[in-house]
Amino acid sequence: MCGRFVMARATADLVSAFGVDDVAGPEVRPSWNIAPTQRVRLVTERLDPETGELTRLLETARWGLVPVWAKSASVGARMINARVETVTEKPSFRAAAVKRRALVPAEGYYEWQKTGAGKIPHYLTSEDGSLLAFAGLYEFWKDPELPEEAEEQWLMSCTIITTSATDALGHIHDRTPLIVPPDLQADWLDPHLADKHDVRQLLDAMPEPRLVPRIVSAAVGSVRNNGPELIEPAG
Repeated sequence: MCGRFVMARATADLVSAFGVDDVAGPEVRPSWNIAPTQRVRLVTERLDPETGELTRLLETARWGLVPVWAKSASVGARMINARVETVTEKPSFRAAAVKRRALVPAEGYYEWQKTGAGKIPHYLTSEDGSLLAFAGLYEFWKDPELPEEAEEQWLMSCTIITTSATDALGHIHDRTPLIVPPDLQADWLDPHLADKHDVRQLLDAMPEPRLVPRIVSAAVGSVRNNGPELIEPAG
Protein backbone atom coordinates (compact mmCIF):
# COMPACT_ATOMS: atom_id res chain seq x y z
CA MET A 1 0.00 0.00 0.00
CA CYS A 2 0.92 3.66 -0.07
CA GLY A 3 0.11 5.30 3.24
CA ARG A 4 2.56 8.22 3.50
CA PHE A 5 4.29 10.31 0.86
CA VAL A 6 6.19 13.55 0.30
CA MET A 7 5.17 16.63 -1.70
CA ALA A 8 7.07 19.75 -0.74
CA ARG A 9 7.45 21.49 -4.11
CA ALA A 10 5.91 24.90 -4.73
CA THR A 11 2.76 25.28 -6.80
CA ALA A 12 4.75 27.00 -9.54
CA ASP A 13 7.03 23.97 -9.79
CA LEU A 14 4.04 21.66 -10.29
CA VAL A 15 2.49 23.97 -12.88
CA SER A 16 5.72 23.89 -14.87
CA ALA A 17 6.42 20.17 -14.45
CA PHE A 18 2.96 19.04 -15.57
CA GLY A 19 2.05 21.72 -18.11
CA VAL A 20 -0.86 23.00 -16.03
CA ASP A 21 -3.19 25.60 -17.55
CA ASP A 22 -4.97 26.72 -14.39
CA VAL A 23 -4.87 26.22 -10.61
CA ALA A 24 -8.02 25.56 -8.58
CA GLY A 25 -8.80 24.82 -4.95
CA PRO A 26 -7.07 25.86 -1.73
CA GLU A 27 -3.30 25.96 -1.42
CA VAL A 28 -1.58 22.90 0.04
CA ARG A 29 1.36 23.34 2.39
CA PRO A 30 4.64 21.56 1.66
CA SER A 31 4.71 18.27 3.54
CA TRP A 32 7.29 15.56 4.13
CA ASN A 33 4.73 13.32 5.83
CA ILE A 34 1.39 13.38 4.00
CA ALA A 35 -1.12 11.06 5.65
CA PRO A 36 -4.58 9.78 4.70
CA THR A 37 -7.51 12.26 4.86
CA GLN A 38 -5.14 15.21 4.40
CA ARG A 39 -5.32 17.52 1.38
CA VAL A 40 -3.15 16.72 -1.63
CA ARG A 41 -2.59 18.17 -5.08
CA LEU A 42 -3.99 16.50 -8.21
CA VAL A 43 -3.36 17.08 -11.90
CA THR A 44 -6.57 16.59 -13.89
CA GLU A 45 -7.78 17.30 -17.41
CA ARG A 46 -11.27 18.57 -18.20
CA LEU A 47 -13.07 18.65 -21.55
CA ASP A 48 -15.26 21.62 -22.45
CA PRO A 49 -18.34 20.00 -24.07
CA GLU A 50 -19.09 23.12 -26.11
CA THR A 51 -15.66 23.97 -27.51
CA GLY A 52 -13.98 20.57 -27.26
CA GLU A 53 -10.99 22.24 -25.62
CA LEU A 54 -8.95 20.47 -22.96
CA THR A 55 -7.84 22.27 -19.80
CA ARG A 56 -5.20 20.81 -17.52
CA LEU A 57 -5.79 21.74 -13.90
CA LEU A 58 -3.89 21.56 -10.64
CA GLU A 59 -6.60 20.86 -8.05
CA THR A 60 -6.87 20.06 -4.36
CA ALA A 61 -8.56 16.93 -2.99
CA ARG A 62 -8.79 15.00 0.23
CA TRP A 63 -6.80 11.76 0.19
CA GLY A 64 -9.19 8.85 0.62
CA LEU A 65 -11.85 8.41 -2.06
CA VAL A 66 -15.46 8.86 -0.97
CA PRO A 67 -17.86 7.12 -3.40
CA VAL A 68 -20.95 9.05 -4.49
CA TRP A 69 -23.17 6.55 -2.66
CA ALA A 70 -21.39 6.84 0.69
CA LYS A 71 -23.46 7.99 3.65
CA SER A 72 -20.46 9.58 5.35
CA ALA A 73 -17.11 10.99 4.22
CA SER A 74 -15.45 8.84 6.87
CA VAL A 75 -15.37 5.85 4.50
CA GLY A 76 -12.62 7.63 2.58
CA ALA A 77 -10.08 6.72 5.26
CA ARG A 78 -10.40 3.10 4.10
CA MET A 79 -10.04 3.96 0.40
CA ILE A 80 -6.68 5.67 0.16
CA ASN A 81 -5.49 3.00 -2.30
CA ALA A 82 -7.09 1.10 -5.18
CA ARG A 83 -5.54 -2.14 -6.45
CA VAL A 84 -4.68 -1.98 -10.15
CA GLU A 85 -5.82 -5.58 -10.59
CA THR A 86 -9.45 -4.74 -9.70
CA VAL A 87 -9.77 -0.96 -10.10
CA THR A 88 -11.92 -1.18 -13.25
CA GLU A 89 -14.30 -3.67 -11.61
CA LYS A 90 -14.81 -2.67 -7.98
CA PRO A 91 -17.96 -0.58 -7.43
CA SER A 92 -16.06 2.02 -5.40
CA PHE A 93 -13.62 2.82 -8.21
CA ARG A 94 -14.87 1.61 -11.60
CA ALA A 95 -16.76 4.78 -12.54
CA ALA A 96 -13.81 7.00 -11.64
CA ALA A 97 -11.43 4.70 -13.55
CA VAL A 98 -13.13 5.56 -16.84
CA LYS A 99 -14.20 9.14 -16.11
CA ARG A 100 -12.08 10.76 -13.41
CA ARG A 101 -8.40 9.89 -13.62
CA ALA A 102 -5.65 12.05 -12.17
CA LEU A 103 -1.95 12.30 -11.47
CA VAL A 104 -0.88 12.70 -7.84
CA PRO A 105 2.49 14.52 -7.80
CA ALA A 106 4.99 13.19 -5.28
CA GLU A 107 8.68 13.49 -4.55
CA GLY A 108 8.72 10.05 -2.97
CA TYR A 109 6.88 7.82 -0.55
CA TYR A 110 7.47 5.78 2.60
CA GLU A 111 7.12 2.06 3.12
CA TRP A 112 7.76 -0.08 6.16
CA GLN A 113 9.70 -3.33 5.90
CA LYS A 114 8.64 -6.00 8.37
CA THR A 115 11.49 -7.71 10.21
CA GLY A 116 11.80 -9.93 13.23
CA ALA A 117 12.61 -6.87 15.33
CA GLY A 118 9.73 -4.72 14.04
CA LYS A 119 9.30 -2.44 11.04
CA ILE A 120 12.00 -0.45 9.27
CA PRO A 121 10.87 2.73 7.44
CA HIS A 122 12.21 3.29 3.92
CA TYR A 123 11.92 6.35 1.71
CA LEU A 124 11.62 5.59 -2.01
CA THR A 125 12.21 8.17 -4.72
CA SER A 126 13.31 8.43 -8.36
CA GLU A 127 16.90 7.77 -9.34
CA ASP A 128 17.44 11.33 -10.57
CA GLY A 129 15.31 13.15 -8.01
CA SER A 130 12.61 14.04 -10.54
CA LEU A 131 8.96 14.25 -9.57
CA LEU A 132 6.86 11.10 -9.54
CA ALA A 133 3.30 10.97 -10.84
CA PHE A 134 1.14 8.42 -9.03
CA ALA A 135 -1.85 7.13 -10.98
CA GLY A 136 -4.89 8.42 -9.15
CA LEU A 137 -8.67 8.61 -9.35
CA TYR A 138 -10.96 11.28 -7.98
CA GLU A 139 -14.61 11.56 -7.07
CA PHE A 140 -17.11 14.20 -5.97
CA TRP A 141 -19.32 13.52 -2.94
CA LYS A 142 -22.29 15.59 -1.84
CA ASP A 143 -22.64 15.94 1.92
CA PRO A 144 -26.32 15.31 2.75
CA GLU A 145 -25.92 17.02 6.13
CA LEU A 146 -25.11 20.42 4.64
CA PRO A 147 -27.60 22.87 3.10
CA GLU A 148 -27.70 23.31 -0.67
CA GLU A 149 -26.09 26.74 -0.49
CA ALA A 150 -23.16 25.60 1.66
CA GLU A 151 -19.79 26.22 0.02
CA GLU A 152 -18.35 22.98 1.42
CA GLN A 153 -21.27 20.79 0.30
CA TRP A 154 -19.21 19.05 -2.40
CA LEU A 155 -16.09 17.15 -1.37
CA MET A 156 -13.42 16.25 -3.93
CA SER A 157 -11.52 13.16 -2.81
CA CYS A 158 -8.96 10.86 -4.38
CA THR A 159 -7.23 7.51 -4.21
CA ILE A 160 -3.80 6.26 -5.34
CA ILE A 161 -3.63 3.13 -7.47
CA THR A 162 -1.17 0.48 -6.30
CA THR A 163 0.44 -2.47 -8.04
CA SER A 164 2.62 -5.40 -7.05
CA ALA A 165 6.18 -4.40 -6.18
CA THR A 166 9.09 -5.35 -8.41
CA ASP A 167 11.73 -7.80 -7.26
CA ALA A 168 14.00 -4.88 -6.42
CA LEU A 169 11.43 -3.36 -4.05
CA GLY A 170 9.43 -6.41 -3.07
CA HIS A 171 11.68 -7.15 -0.11
CA ILE A 172 10.44 -3.91 1.47
CA HIS A 173 6.72 -4.31 0.76
CA ASP A 174 4.64 -6.30 -1.70
CA ARG A 175 2.73 -3.25 -3.00
CA THR A 176 3.88 0.02 -4.53
CA PRO A 177 2.14 3.06 -6.07
CA LEU A 178 1.50 2.77 -9.80
CA ILE A 179 3.70 5.47 -11.35
CA VAL A 180 2.75 7.01 -14.70
CA PRO A 181 5.83 7.80 -16.83
CA PRO A 182 5.96 11.15 -18.67
CA ASP A 183 5.20 9.62 -22.07
CA LEU A 184 1.91 8.12 -20.81
CA GLN A 185 0.66 10.98 -18.64
CA ALA A 186 -1.34 12.67 -21.40
CA ASP A 187 -3.01 9.36 -22.24
CA TRP A 188 -3.86 8.72 -18.58
CA LEU A 189 -5.46 12.14 -18.15
CA ASP A 190 -7.25 12.22 -21.54
CA PRO A 191 -11.03 12.41 -20.89
CA HIS A 192 -11.64 10.96 -24.36
CA LEU A 193 -10.35 7.65 -23.00
CA ALA A 194 -13.63 6.43 -21.54
CA ASP A 195 -13.82 2.75 -22.44
CA LYS A 196 -13.11 0.30 -19.63
CA HIS A 197 -11.14 -2.06 -21.84
CA ASP A 198 -8.97 0.78 -23.19
CA VAL A 199 -8.28 1.95 -19.64
CA ARG A 200 -7.35 -1.61 -18.72
CA GLN A 201 -4.89 -1.77 -21.62
CA LEU A 202 -3.30 1.49 -20.54
CA LEU A 203 -2.94 0.25 -16.97
CA ASP A 204 -1.30 -2.92 -18.21
CA ALA A 205 1.13 -0.87 -20.32
CA MET A 206 2.57 1.01 -17.34
CA PRO A 207 6.25 0.07 -16.97
CA GLU A 208 7.90 -0.92 -13.70
CA PRO A 209 9.28 2.13 -11.90
CA ARG A 210 12.97 2.54 -11.18
CA LEU A 211 13.12 3.76 -7.60
CA VAL A 212 15.88 4.12 -5.06
CA PRO A 213 15.07 3.16 -1.44
CA ARG A 214 16.89 4.29 1.68
CA ILE A 215 16.31 3.63 5.34
CA VAL A 216 15.09 6.70 7.24
CA SER A 217 14.29 7.64 10.82
CA ALA A 218 11.43 6.00 12.68
CA ALA A 219 10.19 9.54 13.37
CA VAL A 220 8.20 9.37 10.13
CA GLY A 221 5.86 6.96 11.88
CA SER A 222 4.16 9.86 13.68
CA VAL A 223 2.10 12.30 11.60
CA ARG A 224 3.07 15.00 14.10
CA ASN A 225 6.60 14.95 12.69
CA ASN A 226 7.02 16.87 9.46
CA GLY A 227 10.19 18.27 7.98
CA PRO A 228 12.94 17.59 5.43
CA GLU A 229 14.92 15.65 8.03
CA LEU A 230 12.43 12.79 7.66
CA ILE A 231 13.80 11.83 4.23
CA GLU A 232 17.44 11.94 5.31
CA PRO A 233 19.25 8.57 5.59
CA ALA A 234 19.05 7.13 9.08
CA GLY A 235 22.25 7.60 11.03
